[in-house]
Amino acid sequence: MQSNMPTRLDRYLRHRRFWEVLLWVLLTTISIVANSIVTNMDLGRTGSNAFDWTEPVIWEFTSNIVLLALIPAVLWVDHRFPIRADGWRRALRWHLLATVPYSLIHVVAMVGLRQLIYSALGGEYDFGNWPRELWYEYLKDVRTYALMLAIVYLYRLVLLRLQGEARLLTAPDAGPPTEPVDRPERFLVRKVGAEFLVAARDIEWLEAAENYVNLHVRGRVYPLRSTMTAIQDRLDPQRFARVHRSYIVNLDFLVQIEPTDAGDAQLVLKDGTRVPCSRRYRQALRDGRLGAAAP
Repeated sequence: MQSNMPTRLDRYLRHRRFWEVLLWVLLTTISIVANSIVTNMDLGRTGSNAFDWTEPVIWEFTSNIVLLALIPAVLWVDHRFPIRADGWRRALRWHLLATVPYSLIHVVAMVGLRQLIYSALGGEYDFGNWPRELWYEYLKDVRTYALMLAIVYLYRLVLLRLQGEARLLTAPDAGPPTEPVDRPERFLVRKVGAEFLVAARDIEWLEAAENYVNLHVRGRVYPLRSTMTAIQDRLDPQRFARVHRSYIVNLDFLVQIEPTDAGDAQLVLKDGTRVPCSRRYRQALRDGRLGAAAP
């Protein structure tokens, strides 16, 4: 049995986006400070007096702030072309192709910011020989892009291990299954050092999230590697209804349908959660024709 008391992980997941943004900002700040110190030390070792100590700070700030702004673009490419065992070669080709505009945007925006800052301080910034410097920056940007992806995938792996990943029960190696496999009554959730079962009737709503479908159960979230269409076909249509391209709700937990001016609706669940309902599913939901609006 799982306690209903919220854990630190539950509280983190409730504000996950905020903490993820904060993590990237923190990593960027550390990079700016550390690289500025190292660059100043290197200039000191060579005995160069051509640069003021503030210049490496400007270089690192402008470079890293643009890289921070490009993180959503990297995540978007990874969403379109996730690196998985069944198609990693194709995904890597797309990611490698994406490093070209990634580096160009980084360099152009970085140089523009430096020129603005230098001009505001009464100076002038010279990027140098553009073809040579572009190639130099591209080689560094490929490593940075790969490091970003590595951080993202490591973070996802740790999060899955901590929060638990749901899986469909499969038929045993010998003998008949104890319950229907095509329409499971329970889902197996694996956490670090623990396994437990989640009853399908306890799932309040489901949400598409990249390569997973998140099962929301009593304030907790369990990702299931599946598509919305695939999991919809395996849920009881008398209990679960597709209400949006990215959402399925358990009708036992639905308490209110609030129409919007745009013709869509907001569904209010027992715990106060609001789930969007698109126009194509709204009328079928109100009329009880759950299978009328095909996904």
